[in-house]
Amino acid sequence: MNADAQREAVYGAPPEMLEVRDDLTPMLSQYADLCEEHDDAVVLFQVGDFYEAFCGAAEAVARTCEVTLTQREDSTGTWPMAGIPIDNAAGYLERLLDAGYRVALAEQVEDAEEASGLVDRAVTQLITPGTVVDEELLDAGRATYLGAVARGGGNAETRDGDADADTYGLAVVDVSTGECLVTGADRALALEELERLAPAELVVGPDCDLPDLSFDPMETPFEPGAFDVDAARETLSAYAPRPDAVVESNAELRAVGAALAYAEYAQGDSKLEYVTRVTRFDPREFLQLDATAIRSLELFESRSARAGSTLFSVLDETACALGRRRLEAWLRRPLVDRDEIEARLDAVDALCDDALARTDLREHLSSVYDLERLVARVSRERADARDLRSLKTTLDRVPEVREALAGTDSDLLADLRDSLDELEDVRDLVGDAVVSDPPQEITEGGVIADGFDAELDDIRGTAEAGREWVSNLEAREQERTGIDSLEVGYNQVHGYYIEVTNPNLDRVPDDYRRRQTLKNSERFYTPELKEREDEILRASDRADALEYDLFCEVRADVATESARIQAVADALADLDVLRTLADVAVANDYARPEFRAGGVGDGGIHIDAGRHPVVERAQDEFVPNPADLPRGSVALVTGPNMSGKSTYMRQVALVCVLAQVGSFVPAESARLPVLDRVFTRIGASDDIAGGQSTFMREMSELTEILHNATGDSLVLLDEVGRGTSTADGLAIARAATEFLHDEVGATTLFATHYHDLTDAADDREGVFNLHFTAARRDGEVTFLHSVADGPSSSSYGVEVAQLAGVPASVVERARDLVDETETDAESTAVDGVAAANGESEAAAEDGTLAAYVDGLENGHRETENPNRATATTATAEPTPELEAVAEALREADLADTTPLAALNLLSDLKGKLE
Repeated sequence: MNADAQREAVYGAPPEMLEVRDDLTPMLSQYADLCEEHDDAVVLFQVGDFYEAFCGAAEAVARTCEVTLTQREDSTGTWPMAGIPIDNAAGYLERLLDAGYRVALAEQVEDAEEASGLVDRAVTQLITPGTVVDEELLDAGRATYLGAVARGGGNAETRDGDADADTYGLAVVDVSTGECLVTGADRALALEELERLAPAELVVGPDCDLPDLSFDPMETPFEPGAFDVDAARETLSAYAPRPDAVVESNAELRAVGAALAYAEYAQGDSKLEYVTRVTRFDPREFLQLDATAIRSLELFESRSARAGSTLFSVLDETACALGRRRLEAWLRRPLVDRDEIEARLDAVDALCDDALARTDLREHLSSVYDLERLVARVSRERADARDLRSLKTTLDRVPEVREALAGTDSDLLADLRDSLDELEDVRDLVGDAVVSDPPQEITEGGVIADGFDAELDDIRGTAEAGREWVSNLEAREQERTGIDSLEVGYNQVHGYYIEVTNPNLDRVPDDYRRRQTLKNSERFYTPELKEREDEILRASDRADALEYDLFCEVRADVATESARIQAVADALADLDVLRTLADVAVANDYARPEFRAGGVGDGGIHIDAGRHPVVERAQDEFVPNPADLPRGSVALVTGPNMSGKSTYMRQVALVCVLAQVGSFVPAESARLPVLDRVFTRIGASDDIAGGQSTFMREMSELTEILHNATGDSLVLLDEVGRGTSTADGLAIARAATEFLHDEVGATTLFATHYHDLTDAADDREGVFNLHFTAARRDGEVTFLHSVADGPSSSSYGVEVAQLAGVPASVVERARDLVDETETDAESTAVDGVAAANGESEAAAEDGTLAAYVDGLENGHRETENPNRATATTATAEPTPELEAVAEALREADLADTTPLAALNLLSDLKGKLE
């Protein structure tokens, strides 16, 4: 039985209980009923201070949570039982979720002291990966999405031949914050967006055939009727009075309707009042980054074990959870609207120039609580008094944030400042109603501030007067009885009492009534004390009940302002990200990028001294490199492994992504187009279980690129064609290069070890060569990590193997084989040149050494690039190139040149000589 089947087997009512259903005790019968009603989850059943499970579910809970498996015995049998403490449930619930279980919490919904017979219980919350709301189970800085996918059509069973029958709808809801997004597209684009949003849980509609996904959501079955168009419209109507104004197809309607219906089901079948905005978006309104690109560029997850080795970690200087989630959203969906990009850049620029504003914003935002999740708890009636005080603390920062922005020069910052509603009415309500340091419990009093409610003040006054009477009673009774050791006290069991030690019992007045006998004393009460006690307790109980009612009223009043509070949360999140981008830009010497006028795709990519934002943080010395890529050009990048080809390609893409997020970029300057997509085919991977070898996976990714790239896209290709024979691989690489250049027109960086591929630069004007330089001395190779024009002369594979620690005998044998191969190639080249000139080897032996050397040199040139014309004579006159090299050497200040700079200079001059 696989893991999914094992989990399903513990859902529903235990079969052994059903066999004796009529004989079960009332409590176990109630448990079986709830298990039947919620047969898609493990039911945790409140019994006192524990959540209990029975039978197979108990065994699963004990195994997963590592708690003791016990048993409960009654007349019907012995039932395995396992429980987790309610006060410390979060950690155990997290284990169950991680193990793939859905959990239904069945809680007591009436006071056990007031219940006549069995305490009523009901499932109050379904806990799944996509519907968790408990702060202890959530990542404060990341959205947790529940997703729903639906195909176009009329109802859950058929598609009724609708025009949008082949469209797919995708909706996601963050139940913890109320964010709800919906989109629609063809199958390929919808799946790409699904990969980008990566919901933790997925509800899939009828007729949807989803492939294996790059992430691993919990796929949850849900009633097909929720996807019916009419049912979906009714569900959405509760959140948007005009559903057809929110969605543009039946596919979108079915997806968002089902997502909201499932979210309601998980939260107890009630409307999510805090979902105040259902937002539709078009994926093409953002820079499209598919799952492969997000993974290859290491935006959020690193392929290495180094901490802080993702773009997100480099940028994450956010001060609050609101900003951290917004930063992630901006990185997942960079902009394509140039005006919006420039507005963000203007804001970052203004903050870069105003260090005081940045400092003040960080200070104020660092004391901001998570407004989105706070208001969601308020709306779900799960917020306690401390949550309301946290809400007020956050709103108290709003005027200070507005003040910090007063002098900044940016239209976007001005708009955000104007949108910061100070919510004085909400702040005053909470400030007047709730004490500054409230207790955790809201049912035991001490929550509502004095002066908020006259009736409560009167009741409290009565109780306080009674307590004051009692506090003076001891002195009065000591004086009346003459018993100096007499004491007045109180305990939870017996209430107020007058305690008299045994030697003084003969002096006890006649109106004392015995309450409790102790070893050395007796406790009494008087009718007047009992009357006062009843008065105090009645007043305290009334006060506690009234406080709870008043708190619930205040909480409900705050909930009516959810939309206003969420608007403030939006503005604070944006401000935190903009401030963060400015802090990162100043700290890391980033430059503001310039965008080509005229919209998407105008011009090429031109970066001066660009750097990789992640790698430069991990290295003591990073070599900046330029990128000059005309629009639609293909740059063939050659050079040794470890020389920096992949880093270079990624840094070009990351500069473009950062710029379209609205961030400054790691470069001296950057002049960029607005891209529509970034594609990557980098690194080796396979999917053996899915029937794909490394090469097949590579070809699948290449197919996706060739079909979907446009003239406004950036394409990164690394070693395409290396998974098959050299002839086949080179042919595929050459054909792909020509297709991207001739048919697609996408700006492309193509790293390759196929040196024969570099000849494509001779055939097409838009194809050119770049290489990464290296210096060899005394058998040692130094990688200079510097890009230069032209193709590389060697891949230095044996040297890289030596650096990796390959045994010396293997390295030496590899060198011998390379030397033999090169010798054979040189002999072939000499024979070819001699034959072409009508000469023979005998001529060389007869002393025409110069002709032999000329032929050998020409043969090398022919071997390196057979499509280029070969030089057949050597001139004794200095050429302009030689003069340029000589001039560069004369001007070099060798006394003030670092070793790395000297190696770069020598490599550059060597390239010119070659």
